[in-house]
Amino acid sequence: MPVKTDAIGKTYAAVVYAVGREKVREYALAVGETNPLHLDVEAARAAGYADLVAPPMFAVVYSGAAVWPVMADPELGLDVAMMLHASQEFAWGPVVVAGDEVTTQTTVKDVSERSELGFYTFESVSTNQRGETVCTGTWTCIVRRA
Repeated sequence: MPVKTDAIGKTYAAVVYAVGREKVREYALAVGETNPLHLDVEAARAAGYADLVAPPMFAVVYSGAAVWPVMADPELGLDVAMMLHASQEFAWGPVVVAGDEVTTQTTVKDVSERSELGFYTFESVSTNQRGETVCTGTWTCIVRRA
């Protein structure tokens, strides 16, 4: 089955994620982060932040709920069982801190086919409650055709 290039440009519903202090701390501990800005509220405040600072890759947590519906969209016909997560890139803006509300919206940027492989590229744009872009993610998946 050929890839469905007519989905290029399709944008999905935005998803809001309320960044919680304990989620930031749990994530930091899970990835072995030792920087007190991610673990100690007083240290974060002493450094000028309102609350705990989310580690950069916490972007996967707040943007994930906006990316998964793209992969499950029947219009794309992406077979997740045959999928390889090929690459992931992030460009960060202002830091995310506990208490922020991050809204992420995802768009299909490119769909192509080469040698029985489907290539899918999605872009997620995450903004905080002040309208600042805190992270832009580019997600690329390769799907082997049956």
